[in-house]
Amino acid sequence: MNKKKLLLLGGLKYLIPVIEKAKNLGYYVITCDYLPNNIAHKYSDEYHNISILDKDSVLSLARKLNIDGIMSFAVDPGVLTAAYVCDKMGLPTAGPYKSIKILQDKGVFRDFLRDNNFNVPNSKSYKDINLALKEFDFNLPVIVKPVDSAGSKGVTKVNTKAELEVAILNAVKASPTKTFIIEDYLECKGFASDTDCFSVNGSLDFITFSNQRFDLESPNPYAPAGFTWPSTMSEENQDFLKKN
Repeated sequence: MNKKKLLLLGGLKYLIPVIEKAKNLGYYVITCDYLPNNIAHKYSDEYHNISILDKDSVLSLARKLNIDGIMSFAVDPGVLTAAYVCDKMGLPTAGPYKSIKILQDKGVFRDFLRDNNFNVPNSKSYKDINLALKEFDFNLPVIVKPVDSAGSKGVTKVNTKAELEVAILNAVKASPTKTFIIEDYLECKGFASDTDCFSVNGSLDFITFSNQRFDLESPNPYAPAGFTWPSTMSEENQDFLKKN
């Protein structure tokens, strides 16, 4: 086979346009996850039943197939695995595995921000539920969430200490590593904002801000239900974020 091989992690509908574009560009597209009935697998050239969280098994597959590239597009749980494979195989990547590991773990990322003098909410991550309950000294309300989940799964706002243990159990259930973080709940001024950025050689060449919209009647009210532009964020705050 003369075609270059692209391995895509996951099989959700969001991958379908990526698969179609890759095929149009002449790539042989392989997908993998542990759910063979996921819709995107019907569009790829080849499928393998391997969990995208099992980075060593995915690496073994990647080496066996002699892939030329790997992506975890719109599939947060696979981002770290993709970086791991790129690091081991010397493939093009969005960043070093070490850096992406920091960005993908909310607890590690909060520590990184704190250690580097960023303005960051008071927070602490745990594996031990009893220790977290014993040490709890936050001002309420707080947010409890998994350190390594996506789509706001396992996220709970805690208004009273009596609610804390249930919130922790909810977070642990959604965490692949059974690790959770407790952090200050920050009240929004206006809308929460989502952003897309693009940098070249360390220079921020493109950035957008949006308004995140939430459905408070949804079973998961902390996952954005939509986005609108332009952002209502003040120009002063936008300029501050762009420069800092």
